[in-house]
Amino acid sequence: MLIENDFDVAQPVDRVWRFFDDIPQVASCLPGAELTEDLGDGKYEGRVTVRMGPVRLRFAGTADITERDDAARRIVVHASGAEERGRGQASMVVTAALTAVGQGTKVAVTQDLQLAGAAAQYGRGMISDVSSVLMRDFAANMQDRILRADRGESVAQASAAPASGFAVGLRAAFMALSRVFRRFFAPYQSNPS
Repeated sequence: MLIENDFDVAQPVDRVWRFFDDIPQVASCLPGAELTEDLGDGKYEGRVTVRMGPVRLRFAGTADITERDDAARRIVVHASGAEERGRGQASMVVTAALTAVGQGTKVAVTQDLQLAGAAAQYGRGMISDVSSVLMRDFAANMQDRILRADRGESVAQASAAPASGFAVGLRAAFMALSRVFRRFFAPYQSNPS
């Protein structure tokens, strides 16, 4: 399943790209994610915990930076893991590309996600909505960390909160309802007779 998101960061593109040099800092911006070990050569072990409805999934696995293009400001990460209770597997190729937009930066994120087991029971719409919510939180956390670092503040205490199942689920449900209402009312908006 291919999921595409993008977000803006109110920082110059060179500053945001430098932030991407510190993978533990980047990982700590994603709610529910934590790196547990640096294996060297751009490889890490970690965990990701996500709630989808009543189901809490906790994956343990590895992430490997397979491509880093400083000139194009593009990074590719291959991640895979297994649910810790044996309820499934996930693998994903994440590509992030940064471009300058005015004084800020646009970060385009593409996730090629493969799920098996409990997480695979959710539809593409729900998984896309949860991914969008997590990307928004990631963007806000990254912006905050960059600002804190620029002010000389410690970012060690400012870790991202775990992904709350209720909050993420509620926001994803709101996104799904908004889509339904837009589809329902679209014919009436284009034909005002």
